[in-house]
Amino acid sequence: MLRWIIISIILLVLDFYAFQTVKTITKSYWFYAIYWLASLFVLGNLIYHYSSFSRSDRFTISHGYALAYLFGLFVPKLILLLFMFGEDIVRAVLAIINKLSNSSPENSPYSTSRRGFVSKIALGMAAIPFASFIYGIFQGKYNYKVIKHVLYFEDLPEAFDGYTITQISDIHSGSLESKEKISYGIDLINEQESDAILFTGDLVNTKAEEMNSWIDTFGKLKAKDGKFAVMGNHDYGYYAYGNDKALNEENQRQLEVVHKRLGFDLILNDKRKIERNGQAINILGVENWGASRHFPKRGSLKEATKSIGENDFNILMSHDPSHFDYAEMELNKKDRNSHDLVTNETNVIDFEKHIHLTLAGHTHGMQFGIEVPSLGIKWSPVKYRYPKWAGLYEVAGKFLHVNRGFGYLAFPGRIGIWPEITVITLKKGTKVA
Repeated sequence: MLRWIIISIILLVLDFYAFQTVKTITKSYWFYAIYWLASLFVLGNLIYHYSSFSRSDRFTISHGYALAYLFGLFVPKLILLLFMFGEDIVRAVLAIINKLSNSSPENSPYSTSRRGFVSKIALGMAAIPFASFIYGIFQGKYNYKVIKHVLYFEDLPEAFDGYTITQISDIHSGSLESKEKISYGIDLINEQESDAILFTGDLVNTKAEEMNSWIDTFGKLKAKDGKFAVMGNHDYGYYAYGNDKALNEENQRQLEVVHKRLGFDLILNDKRKIERNGQAINILGVENWGASRHFPKRGSLKEATKSIGENDFNILMSHDPSHFDYAEMELNKKDRNSHDLVTNETNVIDFEKHIHLTLAGHTHGMQFGIEVPSLGIKWSPVKYRYPKWAGLYEVAGKFLHVNRGFGYLAFPGRIGIWPEITVITLKKGTKVA
C-alpha cells in the first residue's frame, strides 16, 4: 500500500502544477471541482483495480479501462506541466536578469498576459493526445485495415501462382466487447475470399474459457482450403496459473477444443500439406518461441520440418517475430522464467531448411504509434524492443510478415496503429522493379 501512497502523492503534486494552467483561463469554481473530481476518480479507480488482483486480473476489461482513464487524463496533463515548467524557467531567468540589471519590476518583460497566452497554447496541445485517446478507445480499436502484399518466388509451384492467404493474429478474446464491431471485422476477412486463413496466435488473454462467448462470431470465418492456427504466449495459461503444470495442461486441452469448435486446424510443431493439381505447399506451425526469457519457449522448427522435402515450398507460422532472427543460441538450459525446456532451437533466418515466408504477430505495434505510408513514416516505441515489429521484411531471400493484430490487450484501444487484416498473394517468378 505504501507504493500506491507514493504514486498518488507524485501524481497529485504533478496534477496541482498542471492545474495552474487551468487557473489562468477560467475562474469557475465548478470547473475546478470537475477537474479535481475527475483526477481523484481516475486515481482511485486505478488503485482499486491494481492494488490487489490475481495474476489474470491485469488483462480484464475493467482493469484495461482503469489504465486507459489514467493515460487519457494524465498524459495531456503532462503536456500542460511541460509547457508551464518551461514558462516558469523563463520567468526565473527574466527575474534574475532584472535583478542583476537593477531594473524596476515594472520594466520586466514578463507579464500575466504572456502566461495566459502560453496556457492557451498548452491546453491546445494537450487536447491532441486527449482526443487521440478518446478516438482510440471508442473507434480506433475497430478501425480495421486490409493490408495487401504480393510476394514473388521463383520456386513457387505453378499450381499456386496467385494463391491468396489472409493472416490474422492476436485476437485476445478476453478483451473484446462489441459483437457488432467484431462481426464487421469478421465480414471484412471473409470478403477477401482467400484460399486459406492463417491465425498466428494469442486467441485469449489468459484462459481458454474467454473464447466461449465468441465461438459463433469467429466460427463464421471461411476459407477454401481451411483455417490454420498456432498458439501464442497468452494461450498457455501461464498468465492465469503461473507454473502450475496441471492447470496449464488443462487450459491447453480446453483451448485445443476451442480451436476445433472454431474450425481452426491447430498446428503444434508440425505441418500441413495443401495440394493442387499434383503439386503442394507446406503450412508449418510451431508453438510459441520468444527471445525474451519471460515468454514460453516450446516451438521447435526441427520437429515441424522433419518430414519436409528439400525442394518443398514452406510457409511458417510462428507467433513471436523474434524467432525469425534471434541469434543467441545457448537455449539448452532450464530458465525458471521461460516456462519450458528448449533443446537446440535455432532461428528461422539461419535454419538449415528453407522457410520462404514466416508469419508472426505478438507485438500489436504496441497499439500506439505513427504510420503515414505515403511519406514513409512508420514508428512505434515497440521498435526498440522488436526491430521487426510490423509489416513486411526481407532478409537473405526469406520473408517475414508481422501482423499488427486483430484485437487489443491491456489498453482497450489503438492510437495510430490500427487492427490489421493481411492479404498475401503468392506469385511465381521475379518481381519486376
